[in-house]
Amino acid sequence: MADSNTIEQYRTKFIAQLEARIQLSEPKNLYEPIQYILGLGGKRLRPVLTLMAVELFGGKAEAGMDAALAVEMFHNFSLMHDDIMDDAPLRRGKTTVHEKWDVKTGILSGDAMLILAYQFFESYPPEVFKELSKLFSQTAIEVCEGQQYDVDFETRWDVTIPEYLKMIEYKTSVLVAAALKMGAIVANAPKEDAEAIYGFGKNLGIAFQLQDDYLDAFGDPKTFGKQVGGDIMENKKTFLYLTSIGKGTKEQRESLLHLYSIKPKDPTAKVETVKSIFEECGAVEATKAEIKSFTQKAFDTLERMRLSEANKGLLLQFGKNLMQRTV
Repeated sequence: MADSNTIEQYRTKFIAQLEARIQLSEPKNLYEPIQYILGLGGKRLRPVLTLMAVELFGGKAEAGMDAALAVEMFHNFSLMHDDIMDDAPLRRGKTTVHEKWDVKTGILSGDAMLILAYQFFESYPPEVFKELSKLFSQTAIEVCEGQQYDVDFETRWDVTIPEYLKMIEYKTSVLVAAALKMGAIVANAPKEDAEAIYGFGKNLGIAFQLQDDYLDAFGDPKTFGKQVGGDIMENKKTFLYLTSIGKGTKEQRESLLHLYSIKPKDPTAKVETVKSIFEECGAVEATKAEIKSFTQKAFDTLERMRLSEANKGLLLQFGKNLMQRTV
């Protein structure tokens, strides 16, 4: 089920539903940007996880389709508003909504997407509707909190590693965890199993984001989807940076603080110097160890689930595939 062929089948089913259900209506300037951002592609990882979880717990993937649509709608709403906050010109290589239309449109269409996301739950029976809405509201507020932490960290020089881990948990991994748990709720899985699969998604999501931090600095430019060294150029206080500040010598710390206070026209030398400090003070090894630790935490939760060994194996394989990426 979790091999690349089956994931591709889930994705194909989901995209067909997405295209069929997201109709263009009036006023066009509200709905066109929604269709536009949903049509930009992406891995559709979260909705695929919802459909996969429904089947793992004995339901039919189709039953999870509305929950999957809600998750994808919410995810893209958050991207639309993030792009405005970051003043980003591009999303997945295409012009962002606020650049293609304007900021007012980006705000309003994003608001509509959040409301549409909730409407997808209305097709479920009352008890399921209640559980899904409760989880979704909790997740949505945590994503907002994570985004605020991220914004706050830009101007703070005293960010701690536990604070950083909380930020990536809220900003990124709770939605991955919720996508899986929604599938469990739709399939009427026992509460303990729904909690366990949430834990699996949360820990895997943190590991995934830490790996993203690592690949941003040390990934292969040919296979990494973004500009290598982008976080360093933007002076982002990632796990690598925070660990270096904690582990480095006085000179290394001072050097990092200086480098993270400037934005040179040609950042090549800065990126190389920062990377060598990351390596010298043990931050690279520490980051790899942390990625391994969160991945292991995710896999440990599988043991608690009352799933067949075959289905546990599918989740394990999915986790391994996700963490073996180079992009």
